[in-house]
Amino acid sequence: MKDILQKQLQNLLNCDLKSQFPLARSLNRKLKFFVGPTNSGKTYSAMQKLKQSNSGLYLAPLRLLALEGYEDLKSSNLEASLITGEEQIFDEDASHVCSTIEMIDFDLDVDLAIIDEVQMLDDDERGWAWVNAIIGCPAKQIIMTGSVNALDAVKKLAQYLDEDLEIVKFKRKNELHLMEKHTLLKELEPQTALIAFSRNDVLKLKQKLQKYHKVSVIYGNLSPEVRRDEARRFREKQSDILIATDAIAMGLNLPIKTILFTNHKKFDGISKRGINVNEIVQIAGRAGRYGHHEEGFIGATSRETLKHLHKEYIKPVKTIKPPFKVKISAQQLEGLSAHIKTKSLQKILKFFLDNMYFDGPFIASNIGSMLTTSKILDQKNNLKLEDKYMLSQAPVTVKSPIILQAYDAYIAAVIKNKVVRYKPSITLPKKAITQRDLLLVEDEVKKISLYLWLSYKFPKLFPDSVKASISRASFNSFIEKSLKLNLKDERENNNKKFSNKFPPRRRKRF
Repeated sequence: MKDILQKQLQNLLNCDLKSQFPLARSLNRKLKFFVGPTNSGKTYSAMQKLKQSNSGLYLAPLRLLALEGYEDLKSSNLEASLITGEEQIFDEDASHVCSTIEMIDFDLDVDLAIIDEVQMLDDDERGWAWVNAIIGCPAKQIIMTGSVNALDAVKKLAQYLDEDLEIVKFKRKNELHLMEKHTLLKELEPQTALIAFSRNDVLKLKQKLQKYHKVSVIYGNLSPEVRRDEARRFREKQSDILIATDAIAMGLNLPIKTILFTNHKKFDGISKRGINVNEIVQIAGRAGRYGHHEEGFIGATSRETLKHLHKEYIKPVKTIKPPFKVKISAQQLEGLSAHIKTKSLQKILKFFLDNMYFDGPFIASNIGSMLTTSKILDQKNNLKLEDKYMLSQAPVTVKSPIILQAYDAYIAAVIKNKVVRYKPSITLPKKAITQRDLLLVEDEVKKISLYLWLSYKFPKLFPDSVKASISRASFNSFIEKSLKLNLKDERENNNKKFSNKFPPRRRKRF
């Protein structure tokens, strides 16, 4: 009996990833890779192909891009559905679906699928989703779009799959120039984007510049709706300067003439380091938008940062190398749990990382966010393993007390099978005074995103998706108005009690 169990375990630990997607394997798929730099028209060309297909799928890296793809199809008089982790707009007559890449349905076959920003397969947190989509997307024809650093990776995956691959190369539509002299803040021209690498730095620059310019801001903590509105203001010339983090590097098409880096160092989650050539190229490519400008310019606001750009920019782009990271599946989780006799999500994830072997260019990997949430979930009693797995992938920001408290209450509701109504954690004042005021509202919007994600997974337990969406619109409107104000740094305002303006509701109301 022991030998049989050991053999079953060894079979479980040796996985041929392509065999996990039988529908894709049955379709005799044709792969295409539209490869080129930003501003080369590759995604536009792919979308034109999608519109001509009888049925199709657009897999986006961001909710914002999935929405833009959906609206593009609808404006072309095509019936479409939108599916993200937070919202679903279903059309029974839809021939096309726009989705965030994690929400792909591996049982829905289509004629053509676009997998956008394929270089993301190298991302530590989300790369697994691109790997799964490339291998398992059930479409007769797959068009991948991405940068040249993903070319070797795509070739290796096609070879592993033994599927035909056609490479279509795109060139940038206009020239991009690296400036020789740094630009002072007082010398900024309209249609310039300043790049900083933290929310705090973005807001500091905004406070400094809005005395002289109309300013839009974009950073990761803002909801997609607010980012979209700020981008619209810049696009429609309601603002002349954009201040952003590297959040603009993916998919935001804006009429930027010049991109200026305000710093050349960023915190990558482990340490503060200089930005590399891949990061510079991805961000800088947003300058000189074709159709708006005949050429684009890249520069910096200090000599030191410009010197770093000149040093890095001439380097070859770093190619993505195998092995490619694979996340544990629900089936593997259940199988390993039975064999090593534990319901601890942390222990199963560790065992998966240490012992799982994949045929082909893959390696077992654990997602940092899953490891963090698994510690919380393993402390809860009477929580089924399948629910732990699902909840461990929820969009949780552990730095936010509002979100952590809500997450804890939502887990308790799942355990007790108890209905949870959406209740806001804060009461909005008439306007934000400090940057911290704004941060709390941003976190409340993220809490709503968590609730909406759970309402998709557990619709009976989290039934207030409409109410939560309406509240999100109200909070987003407040954020949009606040971003136009001159917000003080909380350190300048520490003599005022924040709690008077944002009275917290009791925890039981989550």
